[in-house]
Amino acid sequence: MDTPAAEVDIDASLVTRLVRAQHPDLDGPLWLVANGWDNAIYRLGDDLCVRLPRRALAVDLIRNEQRWLPALAARAGGVVPAPVRAGVPGEGYPWPWSICPWFEGRPAADVSPAERGPAATDLAEFLARLHAPAPADAPHNPWRGVPLTARDTAVRERLAGTPDLLALWERLVSAPVWGGPRYWLHGDLHPGNLVLAPSGPARLAAVIDFGDLTGGDPASDLSTAWLTFDAAGRAAFRARYDALTGTDADTWVRARGWALNLATAIGAFSDDSPRLAAISAHALAEVRREP
Repeated sequence: MDTPAAEVDIDASLVTRLVRAQHPDLDGPLWLVANGWDNAIYRLGDDLCVRLPRRALAVDLIRNEQRWLPALAARAGGVVPAPVRAGVPGEGYPWPWSICPWFEGRPAADVSPAERGPAATDLAEFLARLHAPAPADAPHNPWRGVPLTARDTAVRERLAGTPDLLALWERLVSAPVWGGPRYWLHGDLHPGNLVLAPSGPARLAAVIDFGDLTGGDPASDLSTAWLTFDAAGRAAFRARYDALTGTDADTWVRARGWALNLATAIGAFSDDSPRLAAISAHALAEVRREP
């Protein structure tokens, strides 16, 4: 599926005007680095970036990041790109926008799963800090952190014609539901949203794109064990997370189910993205690999 067209015109001239009008002390060299599904991202000098919604559907995601990420970053550590400034509509641009820190590094999606291994314990420690009870007014995402059964119809449709995976899904979706409080979740924890150190061992440098931030079952985030790592990395990730949290076995069963759900969903939207196609193929292979 092709990336949706932008609903507003965003170019470097507009972004420059917004920064100069609202945050003139941060004015500096600026250039486009990403035009994603929901947001355009411009690099601003050496240490910052500007994140602007391309579509109306992304506006609430930016608002959620502006409201919640500063506090979550204080607890979860310096790998969270909490906005340093909030922008408001202006210069003909209709929506809120953010100035965020820029993290140098390599997208984990551009590094082989085996090479991602050094980041496994880092990511487990990040999630152990993030996964704490969320307040009642935390964002709600109908596609993340919900009971796995809520995704049953969609997953069955995507698995039509793949009987082995359908049988596996039927087993995983029957796992006991999460009985704890709604935990804070990143919501979209795949290799495309992980930044690794620019050189040397692939340690975790940043966790980006909190647009799906929500509260719910931590198994949703723990699916990254299959989305991101190979068997060795997954074992290290799970061991460290278990040591810090004492997670029960049923949560890991649901996490594998979430990995199957997300792998098929990512694959369905990967027609114009070899990177997403590779993430999906890897996760499906890893989900199949375990007994």
